[in-house]
Amino acid sequence: MRLSLALVFVLVTCRLTAGPLPAELAAALKDFRTEGPRGWSFTQTSSASDHSRVERFTPTGRESIQWALVQQDGRAPTEEEAGKYRELKARRSSNENAPNVKDQINPDSCEVLSESAELGVYRFQLKTGDKDDQSAAFMRVTYTLHRPSRTIERIELASTEPFSPVLMVKIQEARTVMTYTRPEADRPSLLKEVTVKVRGRAMWVRSIDQDMTVTYSDYVYAGKK
Repeated sequence: MRLSLALVFVLVTCRLTAGPLPAELAAALKDFRTEGPRGWSFTQTSSASDHSRVERFTPTGRESIQWALVQQDGRAPTEEEAGKYRELKARRSSNENAPNVKDQINPDSCEVLSESAELGVYRFQLKTGDKDDQSAAFMRVTYTLHRPSRTIERIELASTEPFSPVLMVKIQEARTVMTYTRPEADRPSLLKEVTVKVRGRAMWVRSIDQDMTVTYSDYVYAGKK
């Protein structure tokens, strides 16, 4: 991505000083789960390119039957599509096992991007996950904290420059944004939307560009009270 000379000047001259993880953010992250709190059923609507899918998650029973395919590409799924969907869900872990990027942040690399009475915005470097991790050094995660409710309102995981996560794959840009609702009297903060943008190539010629949006709605508490 090309930057104007004025923007480059701002980025160089306004460099932030890294510091420790703020206490109020640490408290918000302590029990935070990327996919939201347990015990809630919801509708998940995904759209990417020419395809879309609507699924319903209910946190009861075996993992393989917690998910139901409601629509595929704007219509009811065929028996074959429904069968393949059940097989896929049976092989994969459930919604309860989503990864938490908070476990990979370097807590001493905190940059305070902005703070007000309502919001605090903090950016972190990532620690390398394992010896084969070729991505962490090129990624930064930014948390937006809703200070009155002490909840995470937004997470952005974005690349800082082009990188190669594996041999013969070049990522020019990668960005994932997760947004959450603010808590209300009868419900906690819940995952609202995830957007993913990837620009890159594999084998130097094949595009792996992707734009995807996933929204979450129709939350109903199904856990123990």
